[in-house]
Amino acid sequence: MKLVCITPIKHLGGVYESLQDIMEFDYQPNIEKHELNKLLIDTAAYYLFTNPNKQNFILDDEVLKYTNVKVINTCSTGLNHIDLDYCDSNNIKVWSLKKDYELINDLPSTSELAFGLMMSLLRNIPKSFHSVRDGNWDYEPYVGHQIKGKTIGVIGYGRLGKIMCDLFYGWGVKLLATDPYERITTARGVPLDELLEKSDVVFLHTHVTNETRGMVDEEFLSYMKEGSYLINTARGELVDEEAIIESIESGHLKGYGTDVIKDEFGDIQNSKLVEFSMNPNNNVVITPHIGGMTIEGQTKAYHWAVNKFKDVKCI
Repeated sequence: MKLVCITPIKHLGGVYESLQDIMEFDYQPNIEKHELNKLLIDTAAYYLFTNPNKQNFILDDEVLKYTNVKVINTCSTGLNHIDLDYCDSNNIKVWSLKKDYELINDLPSTSELAFGLMMSLLRNIPKSFHSVRDGNWDYEPYVGHQIKGKTIGVIGYGRLGKIMCDLFYGWGVKLLATDPYERITTARGVPLDELLEKSDVVFLHTHVTNETRGMVDEEFLSYMKEGSYLINTARGELVDEEAIIESIESGHLKGYGTDVIKDEFGDIQNSKLVEFSMNPNNNVVITPHIGGMTIEGQTKAYHWAVNKFKDVKCI
């Protein structure tokens, strides 16, 4: 049975070779959306191997119609790059890492990036870099803040929220967390409003649901401590980006570090938040959804995902 792989794997030790040992496949990591449907039809591919971070498009009917694809294997926990309704109605199975707890509980990459975004803002790293790049050598405008003594708030105490809390041990911080569905053991559990009022840095580690979509709005930000920072490595849909911009412009929110934006599958040139971030003085740091993109984490995750192809009985 033929496979088409549209995610880069050659840079990950042994993953490409492991997949070769299992089955024949067509390797097209740079394919465009309009080309993929034809390739899937021409190759009569049964399997599609993907990852949301490489292709800037959704696997929907435009890609999958008239094809023989019966399994999409995505090396990710997020599934917003796949039209799940279309797959369900057309008997296409979707394999992901979402419930592979043995694996994902040992992948700290996203929480580590969140820590890095916090450091970038607290220590004015992007601002000072731009200054040096422009030929200046002056520290005075870029005096920042230390972590020790700060109050850290973590919203969402699932896998990544727990890892986030663990990363702060030894830093001398006060650690707060909130989650209505999880028992909090490594931080002080508090209601959301108390967390927002007391935290110097707030981390978002929650899923997008009907309850949480757009939760970071004008009211949410008004409850946050004046001069605090917000870090988002979860999903852009959690945030009203215009409210973020207004809060920073007013001086209430000191900075926003994010690995996600609201419409990652659209033209980022139309993003007001991206445009706002182009001025380093606005104190917004954006990375292109690289939370899970480490060699160590990706190698482990892709080997795990590739091994799923060995078990044809689950089709």
